Amino acid sequence: MAKEDDNNNNKKKNKKEEKKDEDLSEEDLALKQQLELYVERVQDADPNLQKVALESMRQEIRTSTSSMTSVPKPLKFLRPHYGTLKAYYETMGDSELKKYLADVLSVLALTMSAEGERDSLKYRLEGSGGDIGSWGHEYVRNLAGEISQEYAKRQSEEVPIEDLMELVQQIVAFHMKHNAEPEAVDLLMEVEDLDLLIEHVDSTNFRRTCLYLTSSARYLPGPDDMLVLDIAYMIYIKFEEYPNALQIALFLDNMQYVKQVFTSCDDQLRKKQFCYILARHGITFELDEEMAANDDDREALQDIINNTKLSEGYLTLARDIEVMEPKSPEDIYKAHLLDGRASAGATVDSARQNLAATFVNAFVNAGFGQDKLMTVPSDNSSAGSSANWLFKNKEHGKTSAAASLGMILLWDVDSGLAQMDKYFHASDSHVNAGALLGVGIVNCGIKNDCDPALALLGEHTDKEDPFIRIGAVMGLGIAYAGTQNEQLRSKLAPILSDTKAPLDVISFTALSLGLIYVGSCNEEVAQAIIFALMDRSESELGEPLARLLPLGLGLLYLGKQESVEATAEVSKTFNEKIRKYCDMTLLSCAYAGTGNVLKVQNLLGHCSQHLDKSETHQGPAVLGIAMVAIAEELGLEMAIRSLEHLLQYGEQNIRHAVPLALGLLCISNPKVNVMDTLSRLSHDTDSEVAMAAVISLGLIGAGTNNARIAGMLRNLSSYYYKDASLLFCVRIAQGLVHMGKGLLTLNPYHSERFLLSPTALAGIVIMLHACLDMKAVILGKYHYMLYFLVLAMQPRMLMTVDENNKPISVPVRVGQAVDVVGQAGRPKTITGFQTHTTPVLLAAGDRAELATEKYIPLSPILEGFVILKENPNYREEDH
Repeated sequence: MAKEDDNNNNKKKNKKEEKKDEDLSEEDLALKQQLELYVERVQDADPNLQKVALESMRQEIRTSTSSMTSVPKPLKFLRPHYGTLKAYYETMGDSELKKYLADVLSVLALTMSAEGERDSLKYRLEGSGGDIGSWGHEYVRNLAGEISQEYAKRQSEEVPIEDLMELVQQIVAFHMKHNAEPEAVDLLMEVEDLDLLIEHVDSTNFRRTCLYLTSSARYLPGPDDMLVLDIAYMIYIKFEEYPNALQIALFLDNMQYVKQVFTSCDDQLRKKQFCYILARHGITFELDEEMAANDDDREALQDIINNTKLSEGYLTLARDIEVMEPKSPEDIYKAHLLDGRASAGATVDSARQNLAATFVNAFVNAGFGQDKLMTVPSDNSSAGSSANWLFKNKEHGKTSAAASLGMILLWDVDSGLAQMDKYFHASDSHVNAGALLGVGIVNCGIKNDCDPALALLGEHTDKEDPFIRIGAVMGLGIAYAGTQNEQLRSKLAPILSDTKAPLDVISFTALSLGLIYVGSCNEEVAQAIIFALMDRSESELGEPLARLLPLGLGLLYLGKQESVEATAEVSKTFNEKIRKYCDMTLLSCAYAGTGNVLKVQNLLGHCSQHLDKSETHQGPAVLGIAMVAIAEELGLEMAIRSLEHLLQYGEQNIRHAVPLALGLLCISNPKVNVMDTLSRLSHDTDSEVAMAAVISLGLIGAGTNNARIAGMLRNLSSYYYKDASLLFCVRIAQGLVHMGKGLLTLNPYHSERFLLSPTALAGIVIMLHACLDMKAVILGKYHYMLYFLVLAMQPRMLMTVDENNKPISVPVRVGQAVDVVGQAGRPKTITGFQTHTTPVLLAAGDRAELATEKYIPLSPILEGFVILKENPNYREEDH
């Protein structure tokens, strides 16, 4: 039966072909016969005839390959003759004609050659050379593909590749001329010669080329990704596009490059803009004479880097949006919207509820400098009602209450220190500790030449009282995060080796050192923490706080990938109680923000094992998945799906951590699917899971005032009105959602999701690790660990300023950002925009562009502080 079918098919085919001949229009038939004649003539003995025939054939093919909608007719008609021409070519002697024929065969091979034979390339190399573009785009594209295969083969056989590279030069030049920058970049990546790109880019296409390079870097394996970014950096410097070059330098964490950006640019205004970018990224950077020659200029620039303008800008934004009015916790709880039973229970003054109100008050009024609990004007009496509120808290609750004043006066160092002063002289050690922590919080992210935090807190790190020591140490960690301050190392490292110091003091010291040296791979600090870990007794290692030691160690290697390996080897010698925990923490910190798929798989592997309850290392492994995958959108979506699976199949200790991981992935970015998952988990029968889910609802809505999450939390507050612990978590989450009255974000990514601020990520990760054991840490007496979030708090604003750093109002369009990598022409970068006047708030995934030609922004990315200079070519239209 099958045979008959075959026969029928063949008959049909023959018929079809005959029919085809009949179907051809007159000119096509003429063309077909013409070409067949040329094929015969090419094989003629007379070289003149051959030459004419070849010339005509080339002409026909060239004129037809320009259209790319269908297979060009000449190629179609020459297909049957490919074999004969090929065979004849082999018999020819070397001559010009043979080269001409090679060119024709090279083009024919485009549609004819068998898979993997690379005929097109073979004949191209044997042919006459000439302009490669004249044979059409498709031909060039096909050649590029064959070159990459041939290159790989020759590399493995160690054969010279000069002839290939010449061809690559031609193809890249062709692609760059014809707006196919991504194809040029791909070819050069295949043949490992990206340096060629720098010669070929010009002012018309360098932006698109660099955009493709920086976007593809996220998906390349190391070390290629760094190489690609290096090339992008050089191109930007070549075309004096300094802000972009600076962003790449920060991404690579390369201070030499940052310096080079400052020294290459001699425009003071543009340097100011660089300083705003550095301040937003939150790194410590000292300018020297080379980078800014004039002393006054340098001081003004250093002030911006030190973030001294932040408080002023934030308050300008608040006034503009009209939210200066302080809010009380009751305004946030909105208990009157609930039915009777919950609001009835809420009137009882319990210490736990007051503590929750302290945090809500601190988060909501963060940075506003006034609230209704702590900074009430002192009309009535000097120590007025702030003292009253303070003493409505029990013991360690007073620490958080005193520190909350630091949060309310965030970034405003002068008035902050003045108002904290009264608590330094209090007789209660808990209040002293809170005041010390508050000083650290006020100074968070603000650098100052006189180092007020160090002066005030330094002497308290060696006090007898463990509370005061913890307050001072944690305050120093928050104030000097990322500064790599040697003075602090010599002050804090000895505490780690002090055998008499209690475990909690040692844990907080390790965390603070990890923060101060975040991502620095500092050997001495690593040694000190490792020895502290080895000195702990088995019973101490079982305590929840002991797990902060490996975290402090991990922060030293945040995002530094392979650099962690030596330390990871050492951690294999630790007591088995903490060995695996340390392993997971180091791995997840070292690859945080890299999007490394292999590491995510590795961590997922650890989560798939079903272990007994006492194993704790799966918690950090789950958080690790989120820390690594947060780098780019695709990986993030996949991680959310993987975490959903873990919820279904994982053991309890994994389920405790999954909500927190989801909270990190969508921090300050309330995605609906994640919101629904967390809402479901917030009613989980296991209270640990429910608590983690509630806190995560706060994290994903942090600073967004999201009405849906606010509603969910209100309902949860009535659902859990009898459960003090869960109610406490609900309150904290309510405070987070309304953080800074909706002007702040916790997202560690900025600059259109390109840069990751290491200190911000560190603060969030510490807080999440604290939440892995809610009952012992956050619900125990270490609730002030929630204040580590201050490291990630940033205004989510676009503030446009003039040359003198004074705010100016201009119209801007704000809409969802659109990915335009590799698109033709000049596509719109935002969609669904609305026009506002600055200052404006930017939500997650928003992008802004100026809606006026009157000013030119000095930064291509409109976020944070952007300096505008007047456009000299702007003419006001005559109305």
